[in-house]
Amino acid sequence: MKNYSRVRHTVFYHRYHLVRITKYRYRVMNYEIKKRVRELVAQAAEEVGVKILKGVVSSDHIHIFAEIPPHIPGSDFVKRAKGKSSPKIQQEFPPLRKTYWGRHFWARGYFSATSGNVTDDVINDYINHHSEGKEPQNVSRIRLE
Repeated sequence: MKNYSRVRHTVFYHRYHLVRITKYRYRVMNYEIKKRVRELVAQAAEEVGVKILKGVVSSDHIHIFAEIPPHIPGSDFVKRAKGKSSPKIQQEFPPLRKTYWGRHFWARGYFSATSGNVTDDVINDYINHHSEGKEPQNVSRIRLE
């Protein structure tokens, strides 16, 4: 049986697989940038009540498998994470300004799927075997690649 979540007057099981890529899919995220992106995404999730179940930050994209409550549109969480991370990343890592003028670190679109079409096990297995990344250090279960 699935572990259903509860908020006031609502019982739900909403799982989303979200993928964001860097603009032009440039491989610009080194270890320090990946750590900072992970922190910023975890902060954005905590602010709106999104629970990150698993994730991975690669050099040119990020995968997030998250439980998003029904009162929060998935696109709102993606926008918040993007809006919180893009300016801070460019401010804290000045060499990125040469690559990404105009304050756009992330590409416009994103990928989103619910785990209804694909089981949780398939998504978790994909993230686990995405690469030989470092295991999360208790930062919202997102590991670095």
